[in-house]
Amino acid sequence: MKRILFILGPNLNMVGIRDRHIYGTETAESINDEVRKRAEQLGLELEIFQSNHEGDIIDRIHSAYGKKDGIMINAGALTHYSYALRDAIEAVQIPTVETHMSNIYSREDFRHKSVISPVCKGCIAGFGKQSYFIGLAALAELL
Repeated sequence: MKRILFILGPNLNMVGIRDRHIYGTETAESINDEVRKRAEQLGLELEIFQSNHEGDIIDRIHSAYGKKDGIMINAGALTHYSYALRDAIEAVQIPTVETHMSNIYSREDFRHKSVISPVCKGCIAGFGKQSYFIGLAALAELL
């Protein structure tokens, strides 16, 4: 069974409360439950980690080295400026899929650039919680 780490960055614990016109009203907890079920259906062992702290996310990526087969990440706003996060993903050499519930290219200009994309296998954005299901399927195929 392939082991996947699903990382959710800053403010993604507030899905269902924050920017409902973008993210919808379904709670982060409810979405995570569905993601766990989908991972199980794909034969993946899933760990979900959410933090609002960049250093905690970087530490969790580092600790995945040698223990996880793949990473799926929605880094939230860190996507657009965290070179430290980018370097952590690159360092561990674990196949990583970048995901976003919203279409980052149809939002504010600062969201159009992802500094983590170059070190990820691919990016899935704009499909709501389906982005996570597609990301899991992509990882299952990659691995």
